[in-house]
Amino acid sequence: MTSPVEPLPAASLILLRDGVDGLEVFMIQRHRDLRFAPGATVFPGGRLDAEDSELPWRDLSLPLSNDLPQRLAAIREAFEECGLLLAGGTVDAALSDRLRAATGGTFLDRLRAAGLDPDVAALVPFARWITPESVWRRFDTLFFLAKAPARQTAVVDGVEAVAGFWGTPRAILAEAEAERLSLVFATRMNLLRLAGCRTARHAMEEAARFHPLTPILPRPADTPEGPALCIPDGLGYPLTRVPLDQARLG
Repeated sequence: MTSPVEPLPAASLILLRDGVDGLEVFMIQRHRDLRFAPGATVFPGGRLDAEDSELPWRDLSLPLSNDLPQRLAAIREAFEECGLLLAGGTVDAALSDRLRAATGGTFLDRLRAAGLDPDVAALVPFARWITPESVWRRFDTLFFLAKAPARQTAVVDGVEAVAGFWGTPRAILAEAEAERLSLVFATRMNLLRLAGCRTARHAMEEAARFHPLTPILPRPADTPEGPALCIPDGLGYPLTRVPLDQARLG
């Protein structure tokens, strides 16, 4: 029997804002030519780069925590994919364009050259999901919540992300149910959990109830209703099993 592929460390940023109809989250649609989750609607994020883990963290004036590489990766990926930057200082459209066009050095180097520091303290750990063992490409992903930066406008990169939009978790789930967009399993489950939150503050409080995070590795199981993909109870999710044929994994 073939051993499962080792999961790659990854991070995802769930950006929040309060809208007229309640809590809203920012989503991107992945390019249909990508190998993993083509065309799926997801939160901004991706795998860790070497620079995220190899920075001399103890020499930097940033709050220290064990998940600093994931925090930086979440901020970096969100900026690369949709142009929203969590950083201390003022970020206008012109500065954002210059940073996205800049080359050379690390992401942190480019921020500091612009007089900015990544706002790693703004991120609140929400969940840790590990791709099921049956999938050909696996990730160990930390999902963070953060309030969307004020006075910034999302602009997708057109490469990995081809569209971006704000919506309430309930509305996004309804669009998926109507098959107007596609959600991978972890995204769907995190939206279900956030659908019970009224405001960004409520979502942050919900996240704080489950520290430290318990890694979630979905597993297939036979149930009275048929084969399902299941996660443990007691982690804040209103649904803990989904029919296997309805659980998109990649």
